[in-house]
Amino acid sequence: MKNIIKVVTAIIFILTVDLSAQYMTPEILLSLKRVSEIKLSPNGKWVAYNLGTPNINENKVYKDIYAVSFDGKETIRLTDDPASDFNACWSPDGKQIAYISTASGKAQIWIMDFPDGKPLQVTNILNGVENLAWSPDGKYFSFTSDVKMEQTVAEKNPCCPKVNIRIYDKLPVRHWDEWRDESYSHLFIIPVSGGTPRDLMAGEHFDTPLKPFGGDDEICWSPDSKEIAYTCKKVDNFVSSTNSDIYTVNIETGATKNISNGLMGFDKSPLYSPDGKWIAFHSQEHDGFESDRVRLMAFNRKTGEIEEVSKKIDQWVGQMVWSPDSRWIYFSAEEKAVVRIYKVSVINFDWIIITNGWENYDSGLQITHNGLTFVAGRRNMLRPVEIYTLSVSGENIKQITDVNGDIYSKLKLPTITERIFKSTDGANVQGWVLFPPDFDSTKKYPMITYCQGGPQSTISQYFSFRWNYCLMASQGYVLLMPNRRGVPGFGQAWNNAISRDWAGKPMQDILSANDAMLKESYINPKGVAAVGASAGGYAVFWLAGNHNKRFSAFVSHCGVFNLESMYGATEELWFPNWEYGGPYWDLDLRESYDKNSPHRFSQNWDTPIMISTGERDYRVPFTQSLEAYTVAQSKGIPSKFIIFPEENHWILKPQNALVWNKEFFGFLNKYCKK
Repeated sequence: MKNIIKVVTAIIFILTVDLSAQYMTPEILLSLKRVSEIKLSPNGKWVAYNLGTPNINENKVYKDIYAVSFDGKETIRLTDDPASDFNACWSPDGKQIAYISTASGKAQIWIMDFPDGKPLQVTNILNGVENLAWSPDGKYFSFTSDVKMEQTVAEKNPCCPKVNIRIYDKLPVRHWDEWRDESYSHLFIIPVSGGTPRDLMAGEHFDTPLKPFGGDDEICWSPDSKEIAYTCKKVDNFVSSTNSDIYTVNIETGATKNISNGLMGFDKSPLYSPDGKWIAFHSQEHDGFESDRVRLMAFNRKTGEIEEVSKKIDQWVGQMVWSPDSRWIYFSAEEKAVVRIYKVSVINFDWIIITNGWENYDSGLQITHNGLTFVAGRRNMLRPVEIYTLSVSGENIKQITDVNGDIYSKLKLPTITERIFKSTDGANVQGWVLFPPDFDSTKKYPMITYCQGGPQSTISQYFSFRWNYCLMASQGYVLLMPNRRGVPGFGQAWNNAISRDWAGKPMQDILSANDAMLKESYINPKGVAAVGASAGGYAVFWLAGNHNKRFSAFVSHCGVFNLESMYGATEELWFPNWEYGGPYWDLDLRESYDKNSPHRFSQNWDTPIMISTGERDYRVPFTQSLEAYTVAQSKGIPSKFIIFPEENHWILKPQNALVWNKEFFGFLNKYCKK
């Protein structure tokens, strides 16, 4: 029998983690457990989820599958082997759970009776499996797996079997953190009892889901199990276009149909209505603009017509779920820097916001079969995701997991406040300010001005294990986080205002918020740092040449430094084509490139700076950070360069993250706490 317990109580602290510590530390942060992949059982009595348990000594995060009763009174650990177990899905009758495990080496499908069955391996796929789903009729699993479609250089040159060469004749040559190879991720089905899998994209040189961030939400079974809808970008100009579409494939015949043909931006995340009449999906209007408004569309399967359900809503549609009667769609969206749950009618498109408060409902949104209760993951800046239930009216909120409760019971936490700042043109800039635990307004504090990345990404009530706001404030800093122009959640016009103007009004928004905080008596004006990653790292580099002595230190991670060399080395050209206006050799854009590229202002650099990057970051290649570090060193500026050979755009390995945090705070403390 599996061990059934009332709550998860065993907390293992790795290395030296002080249980009596009053404030968040890097060691405590990186020991926190991580809830994800929330799945409500068909009978509504259980919620399965993945729990990531970090082991800093072993430099990995163990992933296991748990289930918690709907009332939160019982928790069951379903897998307990050293392998990674994830992507759990319930059988339609709720009597079994299938999941993906690396227990036999490659990731394969396993199945077990719930709650105490013996796990059995179903597949033995050469390249492993991802994105598992169970058909509604219980007969099939769908999954994705890489399929080799082209010859390697060695296969083309049998005289040289030991050759180690990559040869390309079109872009991209690499993507996110991997070089393009001869394989593509295809959609398969296989009988639940096992057997021979069938490739539903046979012969296609395209991927589903979209790389690098697409997941199982981009693939969906129809209620009658006769059809699967999936997301794919079947275009020739891969690096210049965002034109993905929704395709349906008939399980019996293999016939494939593009149902979003003519919609030119990203179309993804199909979701059949319970009555089978509609397919809802996300859609962006413009080709080449990844941060266009994310619309909610509904495809009528009988007529073939498409309606925009969210036409009255000026926000981005996130995760979504149909009401059981197929009349409503519930979805999440950022609204003034908080992710709330919305409700919209598919009949007249009227909508309301259901939740309130400073918490993000931004993962695992599902609804019970009676249509009365949601299950969702909730987090804020101080605590990571836990699972909650709440009524569809937004009331009767109940927390049903508390995987880090023992740790938080011993912590003093920062205080979150909201502020509105006036920018140089009179525009209101919303921002968050975090005050350290035990804050005393009669004392002086150093300040961190956090520059958001994206660039179109809101600073909302999320908890990140990379840039952690709670940790920053807990180290004795007042933390300023302005939602400058160029972020969603404040209407699409505010979001669009950064494109082709990175160094313009968005930078003035940051400086205006910073200057307003400098007037507060509790801020030490000689101890202020600007920090950020990606587009936030860009902001740090630009501010380093344009800050007029406001800052005592800078920290940039994977920042964009030179727009010209960035254009020539990044992998998806639609991004700089939209954000910069086009390539740097277009003479009409010369003035814009000069205005917006931080390297054009490096003659003004005079302030200590720490720069870090991942060697496998192919979106903002490490050479951007290296160029910036060379400037600082050549000018004799106190500076530090940290490169992670195995990391990409993010620092993911626990020990790497621990060392980065120690270097980060060591550097800031040296120049801001003098």
